[in-house]
Amino acid sequence: MQTTSEVLLIGSRREMSLNILQLSIVHRLPQSYRWKTGFTGSRVEPIANNDNSYENRLIGLKLLGYEGEKIVSIMDKLSQVLSDIDVASSVVECEGELCLFVSQHDELAATCRLKNCGVAIAEIMATHPLY
Repeated sequence: MQTTSEVLLIGSRREMSLNILQLSIVHRLPQSYRWKTGFTGSRVEPIANNDNSYENRLIGLKLLGYEGEKIVSIMDKLSQVLSDIDVASSVVECEGELCLFVSQHDELAATCRLKNCGVAIAEIMATHPLY
């Protein structure tokens, strides 16, 4: 059984963790990916744009504005936040940077959960003339 001070400490650690997430911005990678054959959960490869198979598609989220060990810590927290709602995710290096990958089937649940935790999702905006 935990004492009151232990519960408060755990609560304050979780709050600190959420505060870090609230300062985080992720960008959805423009391509879809899949697990590289024989490396499920550890390596990804891009899927060609004309490949219409939806079953094994992954989406990648790249953390913006951080470098070094801080990225590892925040990505682990993002992954934990998703596992709290039973969304499977993996932190994998892609194009030289750590990215968080989730199944395309879970994209809406994942982005909704991250937004609810205060993570900003950067989106590409198409610009069209107003006239």
